[in-house]
Amino acid sequence: MHSRQKRSTPVSEHYFTNHERAGDDERAIRQVTLAGQSVEVETAPGVFSHQHLDIGTDLLLRTVLEHENLEDRTVALDLGCGWGPIALTLGLATTEHDLTTYAVDINDRALDLTRRNAARLGLETVVTAAPDDVPSQVQFDLIVSNPPIRVGKTALHDLLRTWLPRLRLGGAAYLVVAKQLGADSLHHWLALHLNRTATNGETTGMMTSDGSVMTGTVERVAQGKGFRVLRVQR
Repeated sequence: MHSRQKRSTPVSEHYFTNHERAGDDERAIRQVTLAGQSVEVETAPGVFSHQHLDIGTDLLLRTVLEHENLEDRTVALDLGCGWGPIALTLGLATTEHDLTTYAVDINDRALDLTRRNAARLGLETVVTAAPDDVPSQVQFDLIVSNPPIRVGKTALHDLLRTWLPRLRLGGAAYLVVAKQLGADSLHHWLALHLNRTATNGETTGMMTSDGSVMTGTVERVAQGKGFRVLRVQR
């Protein structure tokens, strides 16, 4: 068992690099507004936007709450949960009915912070999990993500190919991306790879668990302060 040592996060590391759970001396309490409520959450270096709720995620959450009737959703995915603003917002906004939200991240520190924050806010419907720990049979009515654009296009596309086909029919995915980091390019890629089967019968689209090509549409549903929110509708 490794002893825990206090360390800063080098510039060369990223929030999508795995980190050990944050110690008591690393965690900080922040006051944020989620789902219209002022709440206290724990954050720490080594997760995305640990000092505040970032502009892109704030736009994403406001867009989801505006466009979605969450009472019609039963299982959601927060892909790349960080300290948990998306999963926590979905939980706070659905206290009158059960919406199970899987908060998924490769970063142990992020999962621990989200778990602690869900417990702090009394949100029993938030389930934290590493990607491989989400049961393969689970499908989602709703996917909400501020995806890790800086992993590069290939890794990002692989990530979306993995998770978007797990949308149920009638489900929707909301993604926020900065325009300067390729929002319009991602919009084009999604439009190109939904519904796509090559003329020789080989698909270049996204494959669902039953081996069929994922069908759907993509549109920009919000923008502001240099960010775009894209919605994939299945």
